[in-house]
Amino acid sequence: MQIRPARPEEAALLTGIALRSKAYWGYDEAFMAACREELTVDAAAIEGAFTVVAEEDGRVLGFASLTGGPPSGSLDMLFVEPAAIGRGVGRALFGHVRERAAALGLHRLTIDSDPHAEPFYRAMGAVRIGGTPSASIPGRELPLLALEPVADA
Repeated sequence: MQIRPARPEEAALLTGIALRSKAYWGYDEAFMAACREELTVDAAAIEGAFTVVAEEDGRVLGFASLTGGPPSGSLDMLFVEPAAIGRGVGRALFGHVRERAAALGLHRLTIDSDPHAEPFYRAMGAVRIGGTPSASIPGRELPLLALEPVADA
């Protein structure tokens, strides 16, 4: 598996991965429809963030995006194809983004997490610092996590 920069023309591919990855957690059609806009990746989003994909044998298995500038940034998206969940793809993407964040001089990385993904991020060293309102589902609160310091100890 290799990690490389995402290309703007991969926006539809990345959107599909985000939607399939979110649906993996058993959300119903109405929930997924409400999240569609928030999970849609466009070329401008790829170009405007540090966005990388994990690729194996020419197939994209997942992606992640980082935004922000010193002293803090945000892990905006990290999604893995359902068939690749549990194979270390998410861990590799998170590690790559973490390295990039440290190289940029970020000291803190925040993550608006899906509740199902919170254990993964906690295993990566993030801690829950509160909650944040969902941009897609009125009244739903998401775990707000932070990784601080960003650089490995």
